[in-house]
Amino acid sequence: MALKSTIYKAMLGIADIDHGYYADHNLTLARHPSETDERMMVRLVALALHAHELQTRCGGDATLAFGAGLCDPDDPDLHLTDYTGAKRLWVEVGQPDERALTKACSKSEAVACYAYGPAAEVWWKGIETKLTRLAKLSVWRLPNEAMAPLTQLAERSMQLQATLQEGHLMFSGSKGTVEIEPLRWR
Repeated sequence: MALKSTIYKAMLGIADIDHGYYADHNLTLARHPSETDERMMVRLVALALHAHELQTRCGGDATLAFGAGLCDPDDPDLHLTDYTGAKRLWVEVGQPDERALTKACSKSEAVACYAYGPAAEVWWKGIETKLTRLAKLSVWRLPNEAMAPLTQLAERSMQLQATLQEGHLMFSGSKGTVEIEPLRWR
């Protein structure tokens, strides 16, 4: 019998000073049995970093939602879909292969990838030159030192606050605060 996903609830308040976006997001996350708390929290970070695009990219006429993730490798980890059904933003977390990123670029207006973990640099050195033709793609590196404190914020029911200012993200919960400064690789 297959293991079922674990359901997490998050109330995420976002204050994106850089983009003038302020909103509360009531989220349900299905954590696949093979997904770590670290990966799930990176998905939340990606949502906080891109939530402003509901307004800036789509004028409020869209939904920002988590995809099937590990359950379906052809589905994004996070996507911004306008009301016509068009994917305006496709977000991958981790270290996807070239084929997955190429496919994402063919299906969406923009693609963002958030690499994290100790092997991220090795992954990037191996894939960087293969991605030069993907104009829609941006690749970001989340710092290793932020991952452990970020993972400690994970709870089945979370009250989180994300504040973005000058490219820095302060992510806070009942178990502390972590500062994340994503590094743009591409």
